[in-house]
Amino acid sequence: MEGLETAVTAATSAEAEGGVGPEAGFLGGHETVETLLGAVRRLKTSGMFYTIFTQPAVRRRLEHFARRLGDAAADGSRALETLAGRFDTVLVDRLTGRLERFKDAAWCLEREVLANIDRVAELMTPRQPPPTPEALQIYQNLNTALNSLERLEVRGRDSAGVSLLFNLTGDGYAAFGRALARDGLEDAFRQRQSGETLRHGGISVRRTKEAAAVSLVYKVAAEIGSLGDNIRCLREAIRDDAMLHRLVAVPGIRATISAHTRWASVGAITEANCHPVDNGIVGRPAGAEAIIHACLNGDIDNYRQLRRDYETRCGAIPADITSDTKIIPLQVAYYLEQGLGVEEAFRRAVNDFEGSHAIALHTDLAPGCLFLAQRGSGQAIFVGLGEDVYLSTSELYGLVEVTDRYLKLDGERICQGPGGPVQGQTFVLDGRRGGGLAGIHAMAYDGTPLDLDEAQVKQTTITSRDVDRQGFAHYFLKEINEAPLSVARTLHNRWKLCPGASDCCQVVLDDRTFPPAVSRALADARLRRVFFVGQGTAGVAARACAEMLRYYLNDPAVTVGAMKASELSGFHLGAAGENDSMADALVVAISQSGTTTDTNRAVDMARAQGALTVAIVNRRDSDLTFKTDAVVYTSSGRDIEMSVASTKAFYAQIVAGALLSLHLASVRGRRDAVFVTREIRELLALPEKMRAILAMDRDIARSARRLAPAKAYWAVVGSGSNKASADEIRIKLSELCYKTISSDYVEDKKHIDLSSEPLILVCTAGTRGAVVSDIIKDTAIFAAHKATPVVICDEDEHRFAPYAADVFRVPTVSEHLAPIVNTLAGHLWGYHAALAINDGSRLLHRFREELQALIDDFGSRGLDVYEIVLEKSFREKVAAFYREFRSRCRQAGETTALAHAADLGLLLKYLSGRLPMGDFEV
Repeated sequence: MEGLETAVTAATSAEAEGGVGPEAGFLGGHETVETLLGAVRRLKTSGMFYTIFTQPAVRRRLEHFARRLGDAAADGSRALETLAGRFDTVLVDRLTGRLERFKDAAWCLEREVLANIDRVAELMTPRQPPPTPEALQIYQNLNTALNSLERLEVRGRDSAGVSLLFNLTGDGYAAFGRALARDGLEDAFRQRQSGETLRHGGISVRRTKEAAAVSLVYKVAAEIGSLGDNIRCLREAIRDDAMLHRLVAVPGIRATISAHTRWASVGAITEANCHPVDNGIVGRPAGAEAIIHACLNGDIDNYRQLRRDYETRCGAIPADITSDTKIIPLQVAYYLEQGLGVEEAFRRAVNDFEGSHAIALHTDLAPGCLFLAQRGSGQAIFVGLGEDVYLSTSELYGLVEVTDRYLKLDGERICQGPGGPVQGQTFVLDGRRGGGLAGIHAMAYDGTPLDLDEAQVKQTTITSRDVDRQGFAHYFLKEINEAPLSVARTLHNRWKLCPGASDCCQVVLDDRTFPPAVSRALADARLRRVFFVGQGTAGVAARACAEMLRYYLNDPAVTVGAMKASELSGFHLGAAGENDSMADALVVAISQSGTTTDTNRAVDMARAQGALTVAIVNRRDSDLTFKTDAVVYTSSGRDIEMSVASTKAFYAQIVAGALLSLHLASVRGRRDAVFVTREIRELLALPEKMRAILAMDRDIARSARRLAPAKAYWAVVGSGSNKASADEIRIKLSELCYKTISSDYVEDKKHIDLSSEPLILVCTAGTRGAVVSDIIKDTAIFAAHKATPVVICDEDEHRFAPYAADVFRVPTVSEHLAPIVNTLAGHLWGYHAALAINDGSRLLHRFREELQALIDDFGSRGLDVYEIVLEKSFREKVAAFYREFRSRCRQAGETTALAHAADLGLLLKYLSGRLPMGDFEV
């Protein structure tokens, strides 16, 4: 603790906060910041966490440190932003890296230490006595698993489950039994053990002469819901579970935890199918011979055959379980019955499964161990190596709260075993041996041992700060709101004041971002073609970048174009074997992840035919960065896309393209210092203009709620640079709203499908005056054909008002930067449109849930379907919904799909026992 205080004092002193020079003094210097970060991270270890949890004075001291670090980080950011344009690029890079590490330390202390103290306390009951160190470690690990699960929900949130598996001595189990008897919980404990299907609150027990094992499971299945709902339900269930708190209080208790969230691909979204699933079958609940719980990502392609084989030889699987995951613990149990050890039974079982999969399993037969298996390319398993704990996750961002060190199972690797080539790897993590390599036993699917050493341990630079939802309801909204910061980070340290001139700016790109070979090719007039390429949103950004370079360069000797990377590789390269067909070309490849197959293939092929190549990419050290001659990174490299891919990255890609293009024009001698200075200043003004658009959120939301559900057919239109705006808005609208949407030039739209009376988003902001006048006329035509135009235009443009259902006036920018402001408004409108459509669906969802509950209630009383239909309360429920449903159909602005639901209306009339035509009137 003293070391932490010393580091905090050194990093937050007046001299450290005061500025960025000299370099050694900024935030106390490099060594101070690294010492600070290491000291803060050690607070998360179980021993230090226990001290903070049980000693309020220590916590108050840390809260004071957190405030000091937060203030110092803000001061350092302002100082660096103010002076970055005057300092050397290399120096600013070093100071920026130091500032990011300092912010990591501040975040870690505030959110990963102090905030988790509160979260752990909330898992306990208010009247619970102070926990022992062993008990607190269980609660801390459980909280860590829930935090990780919440971050992973972005990959699927229709169900979530947590399994806690406790191993007790005989004396410990006896003490647990006495606690239950003392508090009158014995009957409840027995009731929760009943049932062949592992459900929410389910308990399994297996006793031997010397020991006992107890598992507790918490599950939630919700086809429709919001991020965080499921984890909130799990936390509440854990907090309210008296059994858990009695069990954790047993002296010397230890537990392993397995948790899962999933967008189910096989089986209905039900509690029975929610992972984890166990090895219980009809007539034999889990615990008779072993307790085995398993989770799965991917698919067991031969599940049906394996299920038939298992039921033939062993017994029936409960009918309400339709998930392919169920066969995993059953297959392991089958091999255990043949006399194999747990590890070998697990290995044999995973070899039986066809298809790409990632599996996690724990069992009371191997206390403290977690079994992992992965084969194929569709899934991943990362094993976080904490100081005293392992944390395995399906995505890297699931483990970064605990550690930055990890191993990754390589399910694609084919190794040569005794029986020939084999694919797939298994890891067994022994939590009793800490979080290091010594506690991991790795082997291939055929049992060939795999040696692990420190050289295979990887380290990530991202932290939970980079992937936190920051209080936003959805990741997509978070990423829209982070777009201005992403643009600012892309501009950071890429421009400088001209030497000796405070009113002159220049783009500064070093050899790593602008290869000398390009400069020589420009000087020698050997560069005659420039291609911007990408796929999806990156392909749209390529179009916007090409428009900018064409404007900046203004050189008829250089042809500038944009196309999909797959088009370049498929149709625009020379024949195979030609080595110089692209010798006069520069290919600028754009990608968020750097792993897009089509883009990377196009770069490989273009380079093979002599092209110079530059990548615009977000992810550092990704595949694409090793294929090109230079790389222009977007943002800080830690902008992790957690939602619909390439949202904030789209804006950063355009700005990176602008910097590259402006530098190309300068090197070519096509633009002077006055022009470059003006352009840099306009780029620097973009973040504030983007924030002004985000401030229009309420008006945009009101428009989307009113208009989106009312039209079945949508289109987005734009001309010139704004065709890129239309294309990108179309992509996000389609993904968010599950609609097929057209993207057209404004002038073409009146010739295409106006007969469908569509909703049309018209992108005109930044368009030159003469063209805007024509677009106003086209918009009038749209309105005359009963289309619903929504217009995005410059802030001083008022001529669209008579023809548009809504007009959004955004800050004025130059035409070549117009895709940024138009697309941002369109992204925001699309987000709220998706929410409006979702709200419209809740009527049907709510009725289905209520009706199912009513049917289940009647069924539990022995009524069959014919008797249920004749029940008065059932008919009243249907009739009440029918009236509301018909009313919604008649309301203007409701989802148009409801108006065509004749079959559903007739079915409801039949079910309510009322079929006369007069009853169709509300």
